Amino acid sequence: MIKDFLIISCIGKNDKIGLKVNDNFFIHNFQTKISNNDTLALTIFNFTKEHKVKIDENFSILINYGPGSFTTLRVALAVAKGIRLSKNVKLYGFKNCRLSQFNLENIEILIKKNLIEKKLIKPLYIS
Repeated sequence: MIKDFLIISCIGKNDKIGLKVNDNFFIHNFQTKISNNDTLALTIFNFTKEHKVKIDENFSILINYGPGSFTTLRVALAVAKGIRLSKNVKLYGFKNCRLSQFNLENIEILIKKNLIEKKLIKPLYIS
């Protein structure tokens, strides 16, 4: 069961991150698309520090994997995978169309209806 989580919805418009910890839900809205790509990791770090969140193996990350801006999606996915590797958190993905509004009620419905996927795309690089 997913209890505490970070949700990243960066698709190039109306970009947001949310944080659920100890039954509280906090949202951070991004102002511009350009700053998202440059500061997403730092924003997440400051956001979790501000709310005194301990990121460990009991924590989960939900990532919006599209459709949306290719660059913004790749940056968000790279940041999420970096956190997963460094902190051993669980990583889940969801499609943009399955989350009608970015609020705790709709996110919990997404989780309860099992509309999140644990298997994310693993790219194959050919040289």
